[in-house]
This record gives sequence, structure tokens and C-alpha cells, in this order.
Amino acid sequence: MITLDILYARFATLREEDLRRWIGEGHVRADRSDGALVFQEIDAERIGLILELREVMAVNEEALPIVLSLLDQLYALRRRLQGLNALDR
Repeated sequence: MITLDILYARFATLREEDLRRWIGEGHVRADRSDGALVFQEIDAERIGLILELREVMAVNEEALPIVLSLLDQLYALRRRLQGLNALDR
């Protein structure tokens, strides 16, 4: 499990208010351990993706849900195609 301290060390530009908003909007999942937020590695990677979309690609907060949804659909389709490809072998 990844703690908030580890997240903030990994992503220097991550702000608490952004993270809480992304959790509230369902862009990132968080668990609780002893009352503290903790994250799976996949969720930490998603935080990195969101930061990259925002900071490098200049995706604004209003467009973020659409971009994330499209990326999720793309990855789901990729997994389905890989599964179908594995059945053909």
C-alpha cells in the first residue's frame, strides 16, 4: 500500500485539494488503513497520468473526465483484444 507521504514524495506537484477532488469525482480510488488514506500502485500510476495530462498536455479540469473515460475505454478494448488474440492461439 502506498501512503500519502509516499505519493507526495513521488509527485512533487501533487496537491492535497486536487487529490481529494479526484477521489471524490471517482478518478482515483483510495482505501483506508488505520484511518489514513492508502493507495494501490495502479491508483498511484493513475495520479501520475492525471498530473501528466494536466501539466504536460494542458488538459483542463473540465476535460479531464472525458479524457480519462476515453483512455479507460481504450485500455478495456486493448485487454479484450488481447484476450481474443490469446483464444486464437
